[in-house]
Amino acid sequence: MGGIISTFFSADTIRPILFYVGGQAKYIWGLKGNLDDLLTEKENLIAKKLDLLNKVRLAEQTQPRAQRTSTVKLWFERVDRSVTQVEGLQEERDQEIDRLCLGGFCSKDLISSYDFGKKVEKLKEEVIKLREKGEAMKEVYEGVPEGAAVAIAVDRTIVGQESILDQVWRCITDQKKNNGIIGLYGMGGIGKTTLLKQVNNKFCSEEHDFDVVIWSVVSREPNLKQIQEDIGKRIGFSTDSWQRKSFEERASDITNTLKHKKFVLLLDDIWESEIDLTKLGVPLQTLDSGSRIVFTTRFEGTCGKMGAHKNRYKVFCLGDDDAWKLFEGVVGRYVLNKHPDIPKLAEDVARQCHGLPLALKTVGNAMASKVYPEEWKEAIEILSASASKFEDMEKKVLSSLKFSYDSLPKDELRSCLLYCYLFPEDSEILKTELIEYWKSEGFVDCSSGWGVLGALVRACLLEEAGDRVKMHDMIRDMALWIAKEVEEEENFLVRAGVGLTDAPKIEEWEGVKRISLMQNKIQSLPQIPTCPRLQTLLLASNRIKEITESFFQSLPSLRVLSLRRNRSLTELPVGISSLVSLHHLDMSSTKVRGLPQELKALVNLRYLNLEYTRGMSRIPQQLISSFSKLQVLRMLRCGRRYQPIVEEGNVLSADTESLMKEIHSLEQLNLITLSLHGSRGVENFLKFPKLQNITQALSLEDCNSLPLNLFHLANMEHLEELYIEDSNLEDWNVDCAGEVQKMRKLHSVLIRNCSNVKDLTWLVFVPNLKWLRIVGCDDMEEIISVEKFEKLSEVSEMMGELNLFSELELLVIRNASNLERIYRDPLPFPQLNRISILKCPKLKKVPLNSSSAKGRKIVIAGQKEWWEELQWEDQATQNAFSPCFRPIEE
Repeated sequence: MGGIISTFFSADTIRPILFYVGGQAKYIWGLKGNLDDLLTEKENLIAKKLDLLNKVRLAEQTQPRAQRTSTVKLWFERVDRSVTQVEGLQEERDQEIDRLCLGGFCSKDLISSYDFGKKVEKLKEEVIKLREKGEAMKEVYEGVPEGAAVAIAVDRTIVGQESILDQVWRCITDQKKNNGIIGLYGMGGIGKTTLLKQVNNKFCSEEHDFDVVIWSVVSREPNLKQIQEDIGKRIGFSTDSWQRKSFEERASDITNTLKHKKFVLLLDDIWESEIDLTKLGVPLQTLDSGSRIVFTTRFEGTCGKMGAHKNRYKVFCLGDDDAWKLFEGVVGRYVLNKHPDIPKLAEDVARQCHGLPLALKTVGNAMASKVYPEEWKEAIEILSASASKFEDMEKKVLSSLKFSYDSLPKDELRSCLLYCYLFPEDSEILKTELIEYWKSEGFVDCSSGWGVLGALVRACLLEEAGDRVKMHDMIRDMALWIAKEVEEEENFLVRAGVGLTDAPKIEEWEGVKRISLMQNKIQSLPQIPTCPRLQTLLLASNRIKEITESFFQSLPSLRVLSLRRNRSLTELPVGISSLVSLHHLDMSSTKVRGLPQELKALVNLRYLNLEYTRGMSRIPQQLISSFSKLQVLRMLRCGRRYQPIVEEGNVLSADTESLMKEIHSLEQLNLITLSLHGSRGVENFLKFPKLQNITQALSLEDCNSLPLNLFHLANMEHLEELYIEDSNLEDWNVDCAGEVQKMRKLHSVLIRNCSNVKDLTWLVFVPNLKWLRIVGCDDMEEIISVEKFEKLSEVSEMMGELNLFSELELLVIRNASNLERIYRDPLPFPQLNRISILKCPKLKKVPLNSSSAKGRKIVIAGQKEWWEELQWEDQATQNAFSPCFRPIEE
């Protein structure tokens, strides 16, 4: 029998048969049951997969940074392959079942059935194991490791910040410089937060080598615990157990983590309270290794407190073009295209926002549905008259700005800020003048005025412009709103610079505390106001010719009165003597001819300004000396010049001796400005060293010889302005000036129509000279004599410090027919703005080279013929300054 089987089957065929007979028969006789079990296990596996998949998807939907673990991803892939294999075997099921015979215990094709049965059994075991592995899985998702920064949503329309964003980004990423702490400051609503958000988002798109970028909002009342949580969350401390730790423990965890990282900490909206970063756990020592802290604030002073000494950036309002782009983007083209008149009106509305992004957005949103030109015209009227009345302006803009006002630490600072609202829109206010007003109002004392001014500038509530300050128009609108509707005590009537030809009706004056009618066209004050509360009356820069006699009789509380620049005003009413509370009287640049004796009644006067009253011919004796509380007396250019006064009882007599004596008797006086006529007048002034010590500006006129020498000037330590005119300077030289002290406060010098002056080498002792004007000095040959300068250098140790004309901004030389040179060598002129040369035929060269006035756009004005004959240091110098020339017509 075996031989017969061997005859019909090969050895390879017999081997599986023997295996089959020997126990592998289950692959055939158990095939149908195994196929059913495989189908069941497949369904169980799919069900398990759906369970896990739902769990993963829920996590991905509810936890933004959740993702599937690598294990579960691989398991899902294996399940899909196994299911595909099972389904493939199921397709062959009917065919393989048909091959079975003898009740399923044998097969018509033993080999095929054996192989198929073995596959089914093996796949069933794999499916079971796969399901069991799925059931054993505990962690099917995990948190995605965050990038260095998490993007923050910003406004759709952002314009005008590209330049400063680029500067700040370069400062952060420049690892060659120690830029550890960076401050961004500016007034409220100007876009500081938007800028910082853009910095944050730049870390999501630009290449950098920082490990983590952390964002936190500080706000006006800082919550240190919340700031600490913001930091902790970004570096992996977000569990409940960590939140329950003490403040100090969390600080320690933050320190131990951040000290091993290169981080950027972005802190938005720090107010005046200094944030102790070390207390929070921020390791400041890592700043030396490239970590950065960047913050925003409304207060420049906060930059210093937080350590941003080198790297602070002021965020400015938008220029007209960028402001329009922002406004246009907010309003939308649909509305702007609804009527041909709307675009032009919209530009006017945008200008009323004065470049402040918050105002542009607020007004733009309000106008985004206004499709009639009449609506836009009404908006212009409202914004021009009172911005607080415009939709949402009070709630969103003025209230935001008022936070800065409220944060000022003292009422005096708030009063000083509101006071600036009295000046016309866009006016630049001389700092010294503003402080004098504040003193007279009682807001500050002699020592605190500059500190207050600095505090307001650092709070970005005033803007600096050289020796002047300016109030931004939106801050001014805020001040108007506060004065009218918030601070009831601060009742203002302001019609400054609006073109009035008549003063407001007397009814409007009632109950008002401060009135400003500056820069109008008012010609007379015929009515008699009754204002018991009125403390301030500013009437400067009008055309007032006449003030009714009784105008001042019912103003018992008036402290400040300004009549300056009323160039048609020739006399004061005697009734001014009723102003017994007056502290500040300014009648400069008027044509007032004399002061009435009745002014003696002004016993509280602290400030008197008579400057540029060239028509003044009489000041009664004992009047000036009666102002026993006077602290400031300004008399520069006061009195007639070419008609010497000889009149008994008049202190303006030619030799000014009685005037000097009266001024000297004023014990509280701490500042004077004077014009002295003739050599005798100068001699009488020099008799009183006290007066020299408090002189701020001095004009010397018509001196046949000048008794005042360089030593006198050097001892006048508060002298800022010096004018010498129509005088003989023959004996005025610096040959003996070896021990002369530098005149550090002197910044303005005018020499006009002076004879016998060969040079002004003494100017080397004026290191902070800003403005130098030389007019009509035909004897002058050079400004700085090299020979004299070298001689001075030998005898004076201080000359080694010299940086000649290092602060000079303006140089004017006219009608100096013999002037040959300004100085022998080229000078740097780092602050120079303008040179003006006229009728100086022998001046063939100016002290410039290609490095002079580096980086500045200066103007050189002169006659075209002079310019064409000018000799240059070299071709590079000529190329550098050729574009600077502006011709002057004779």
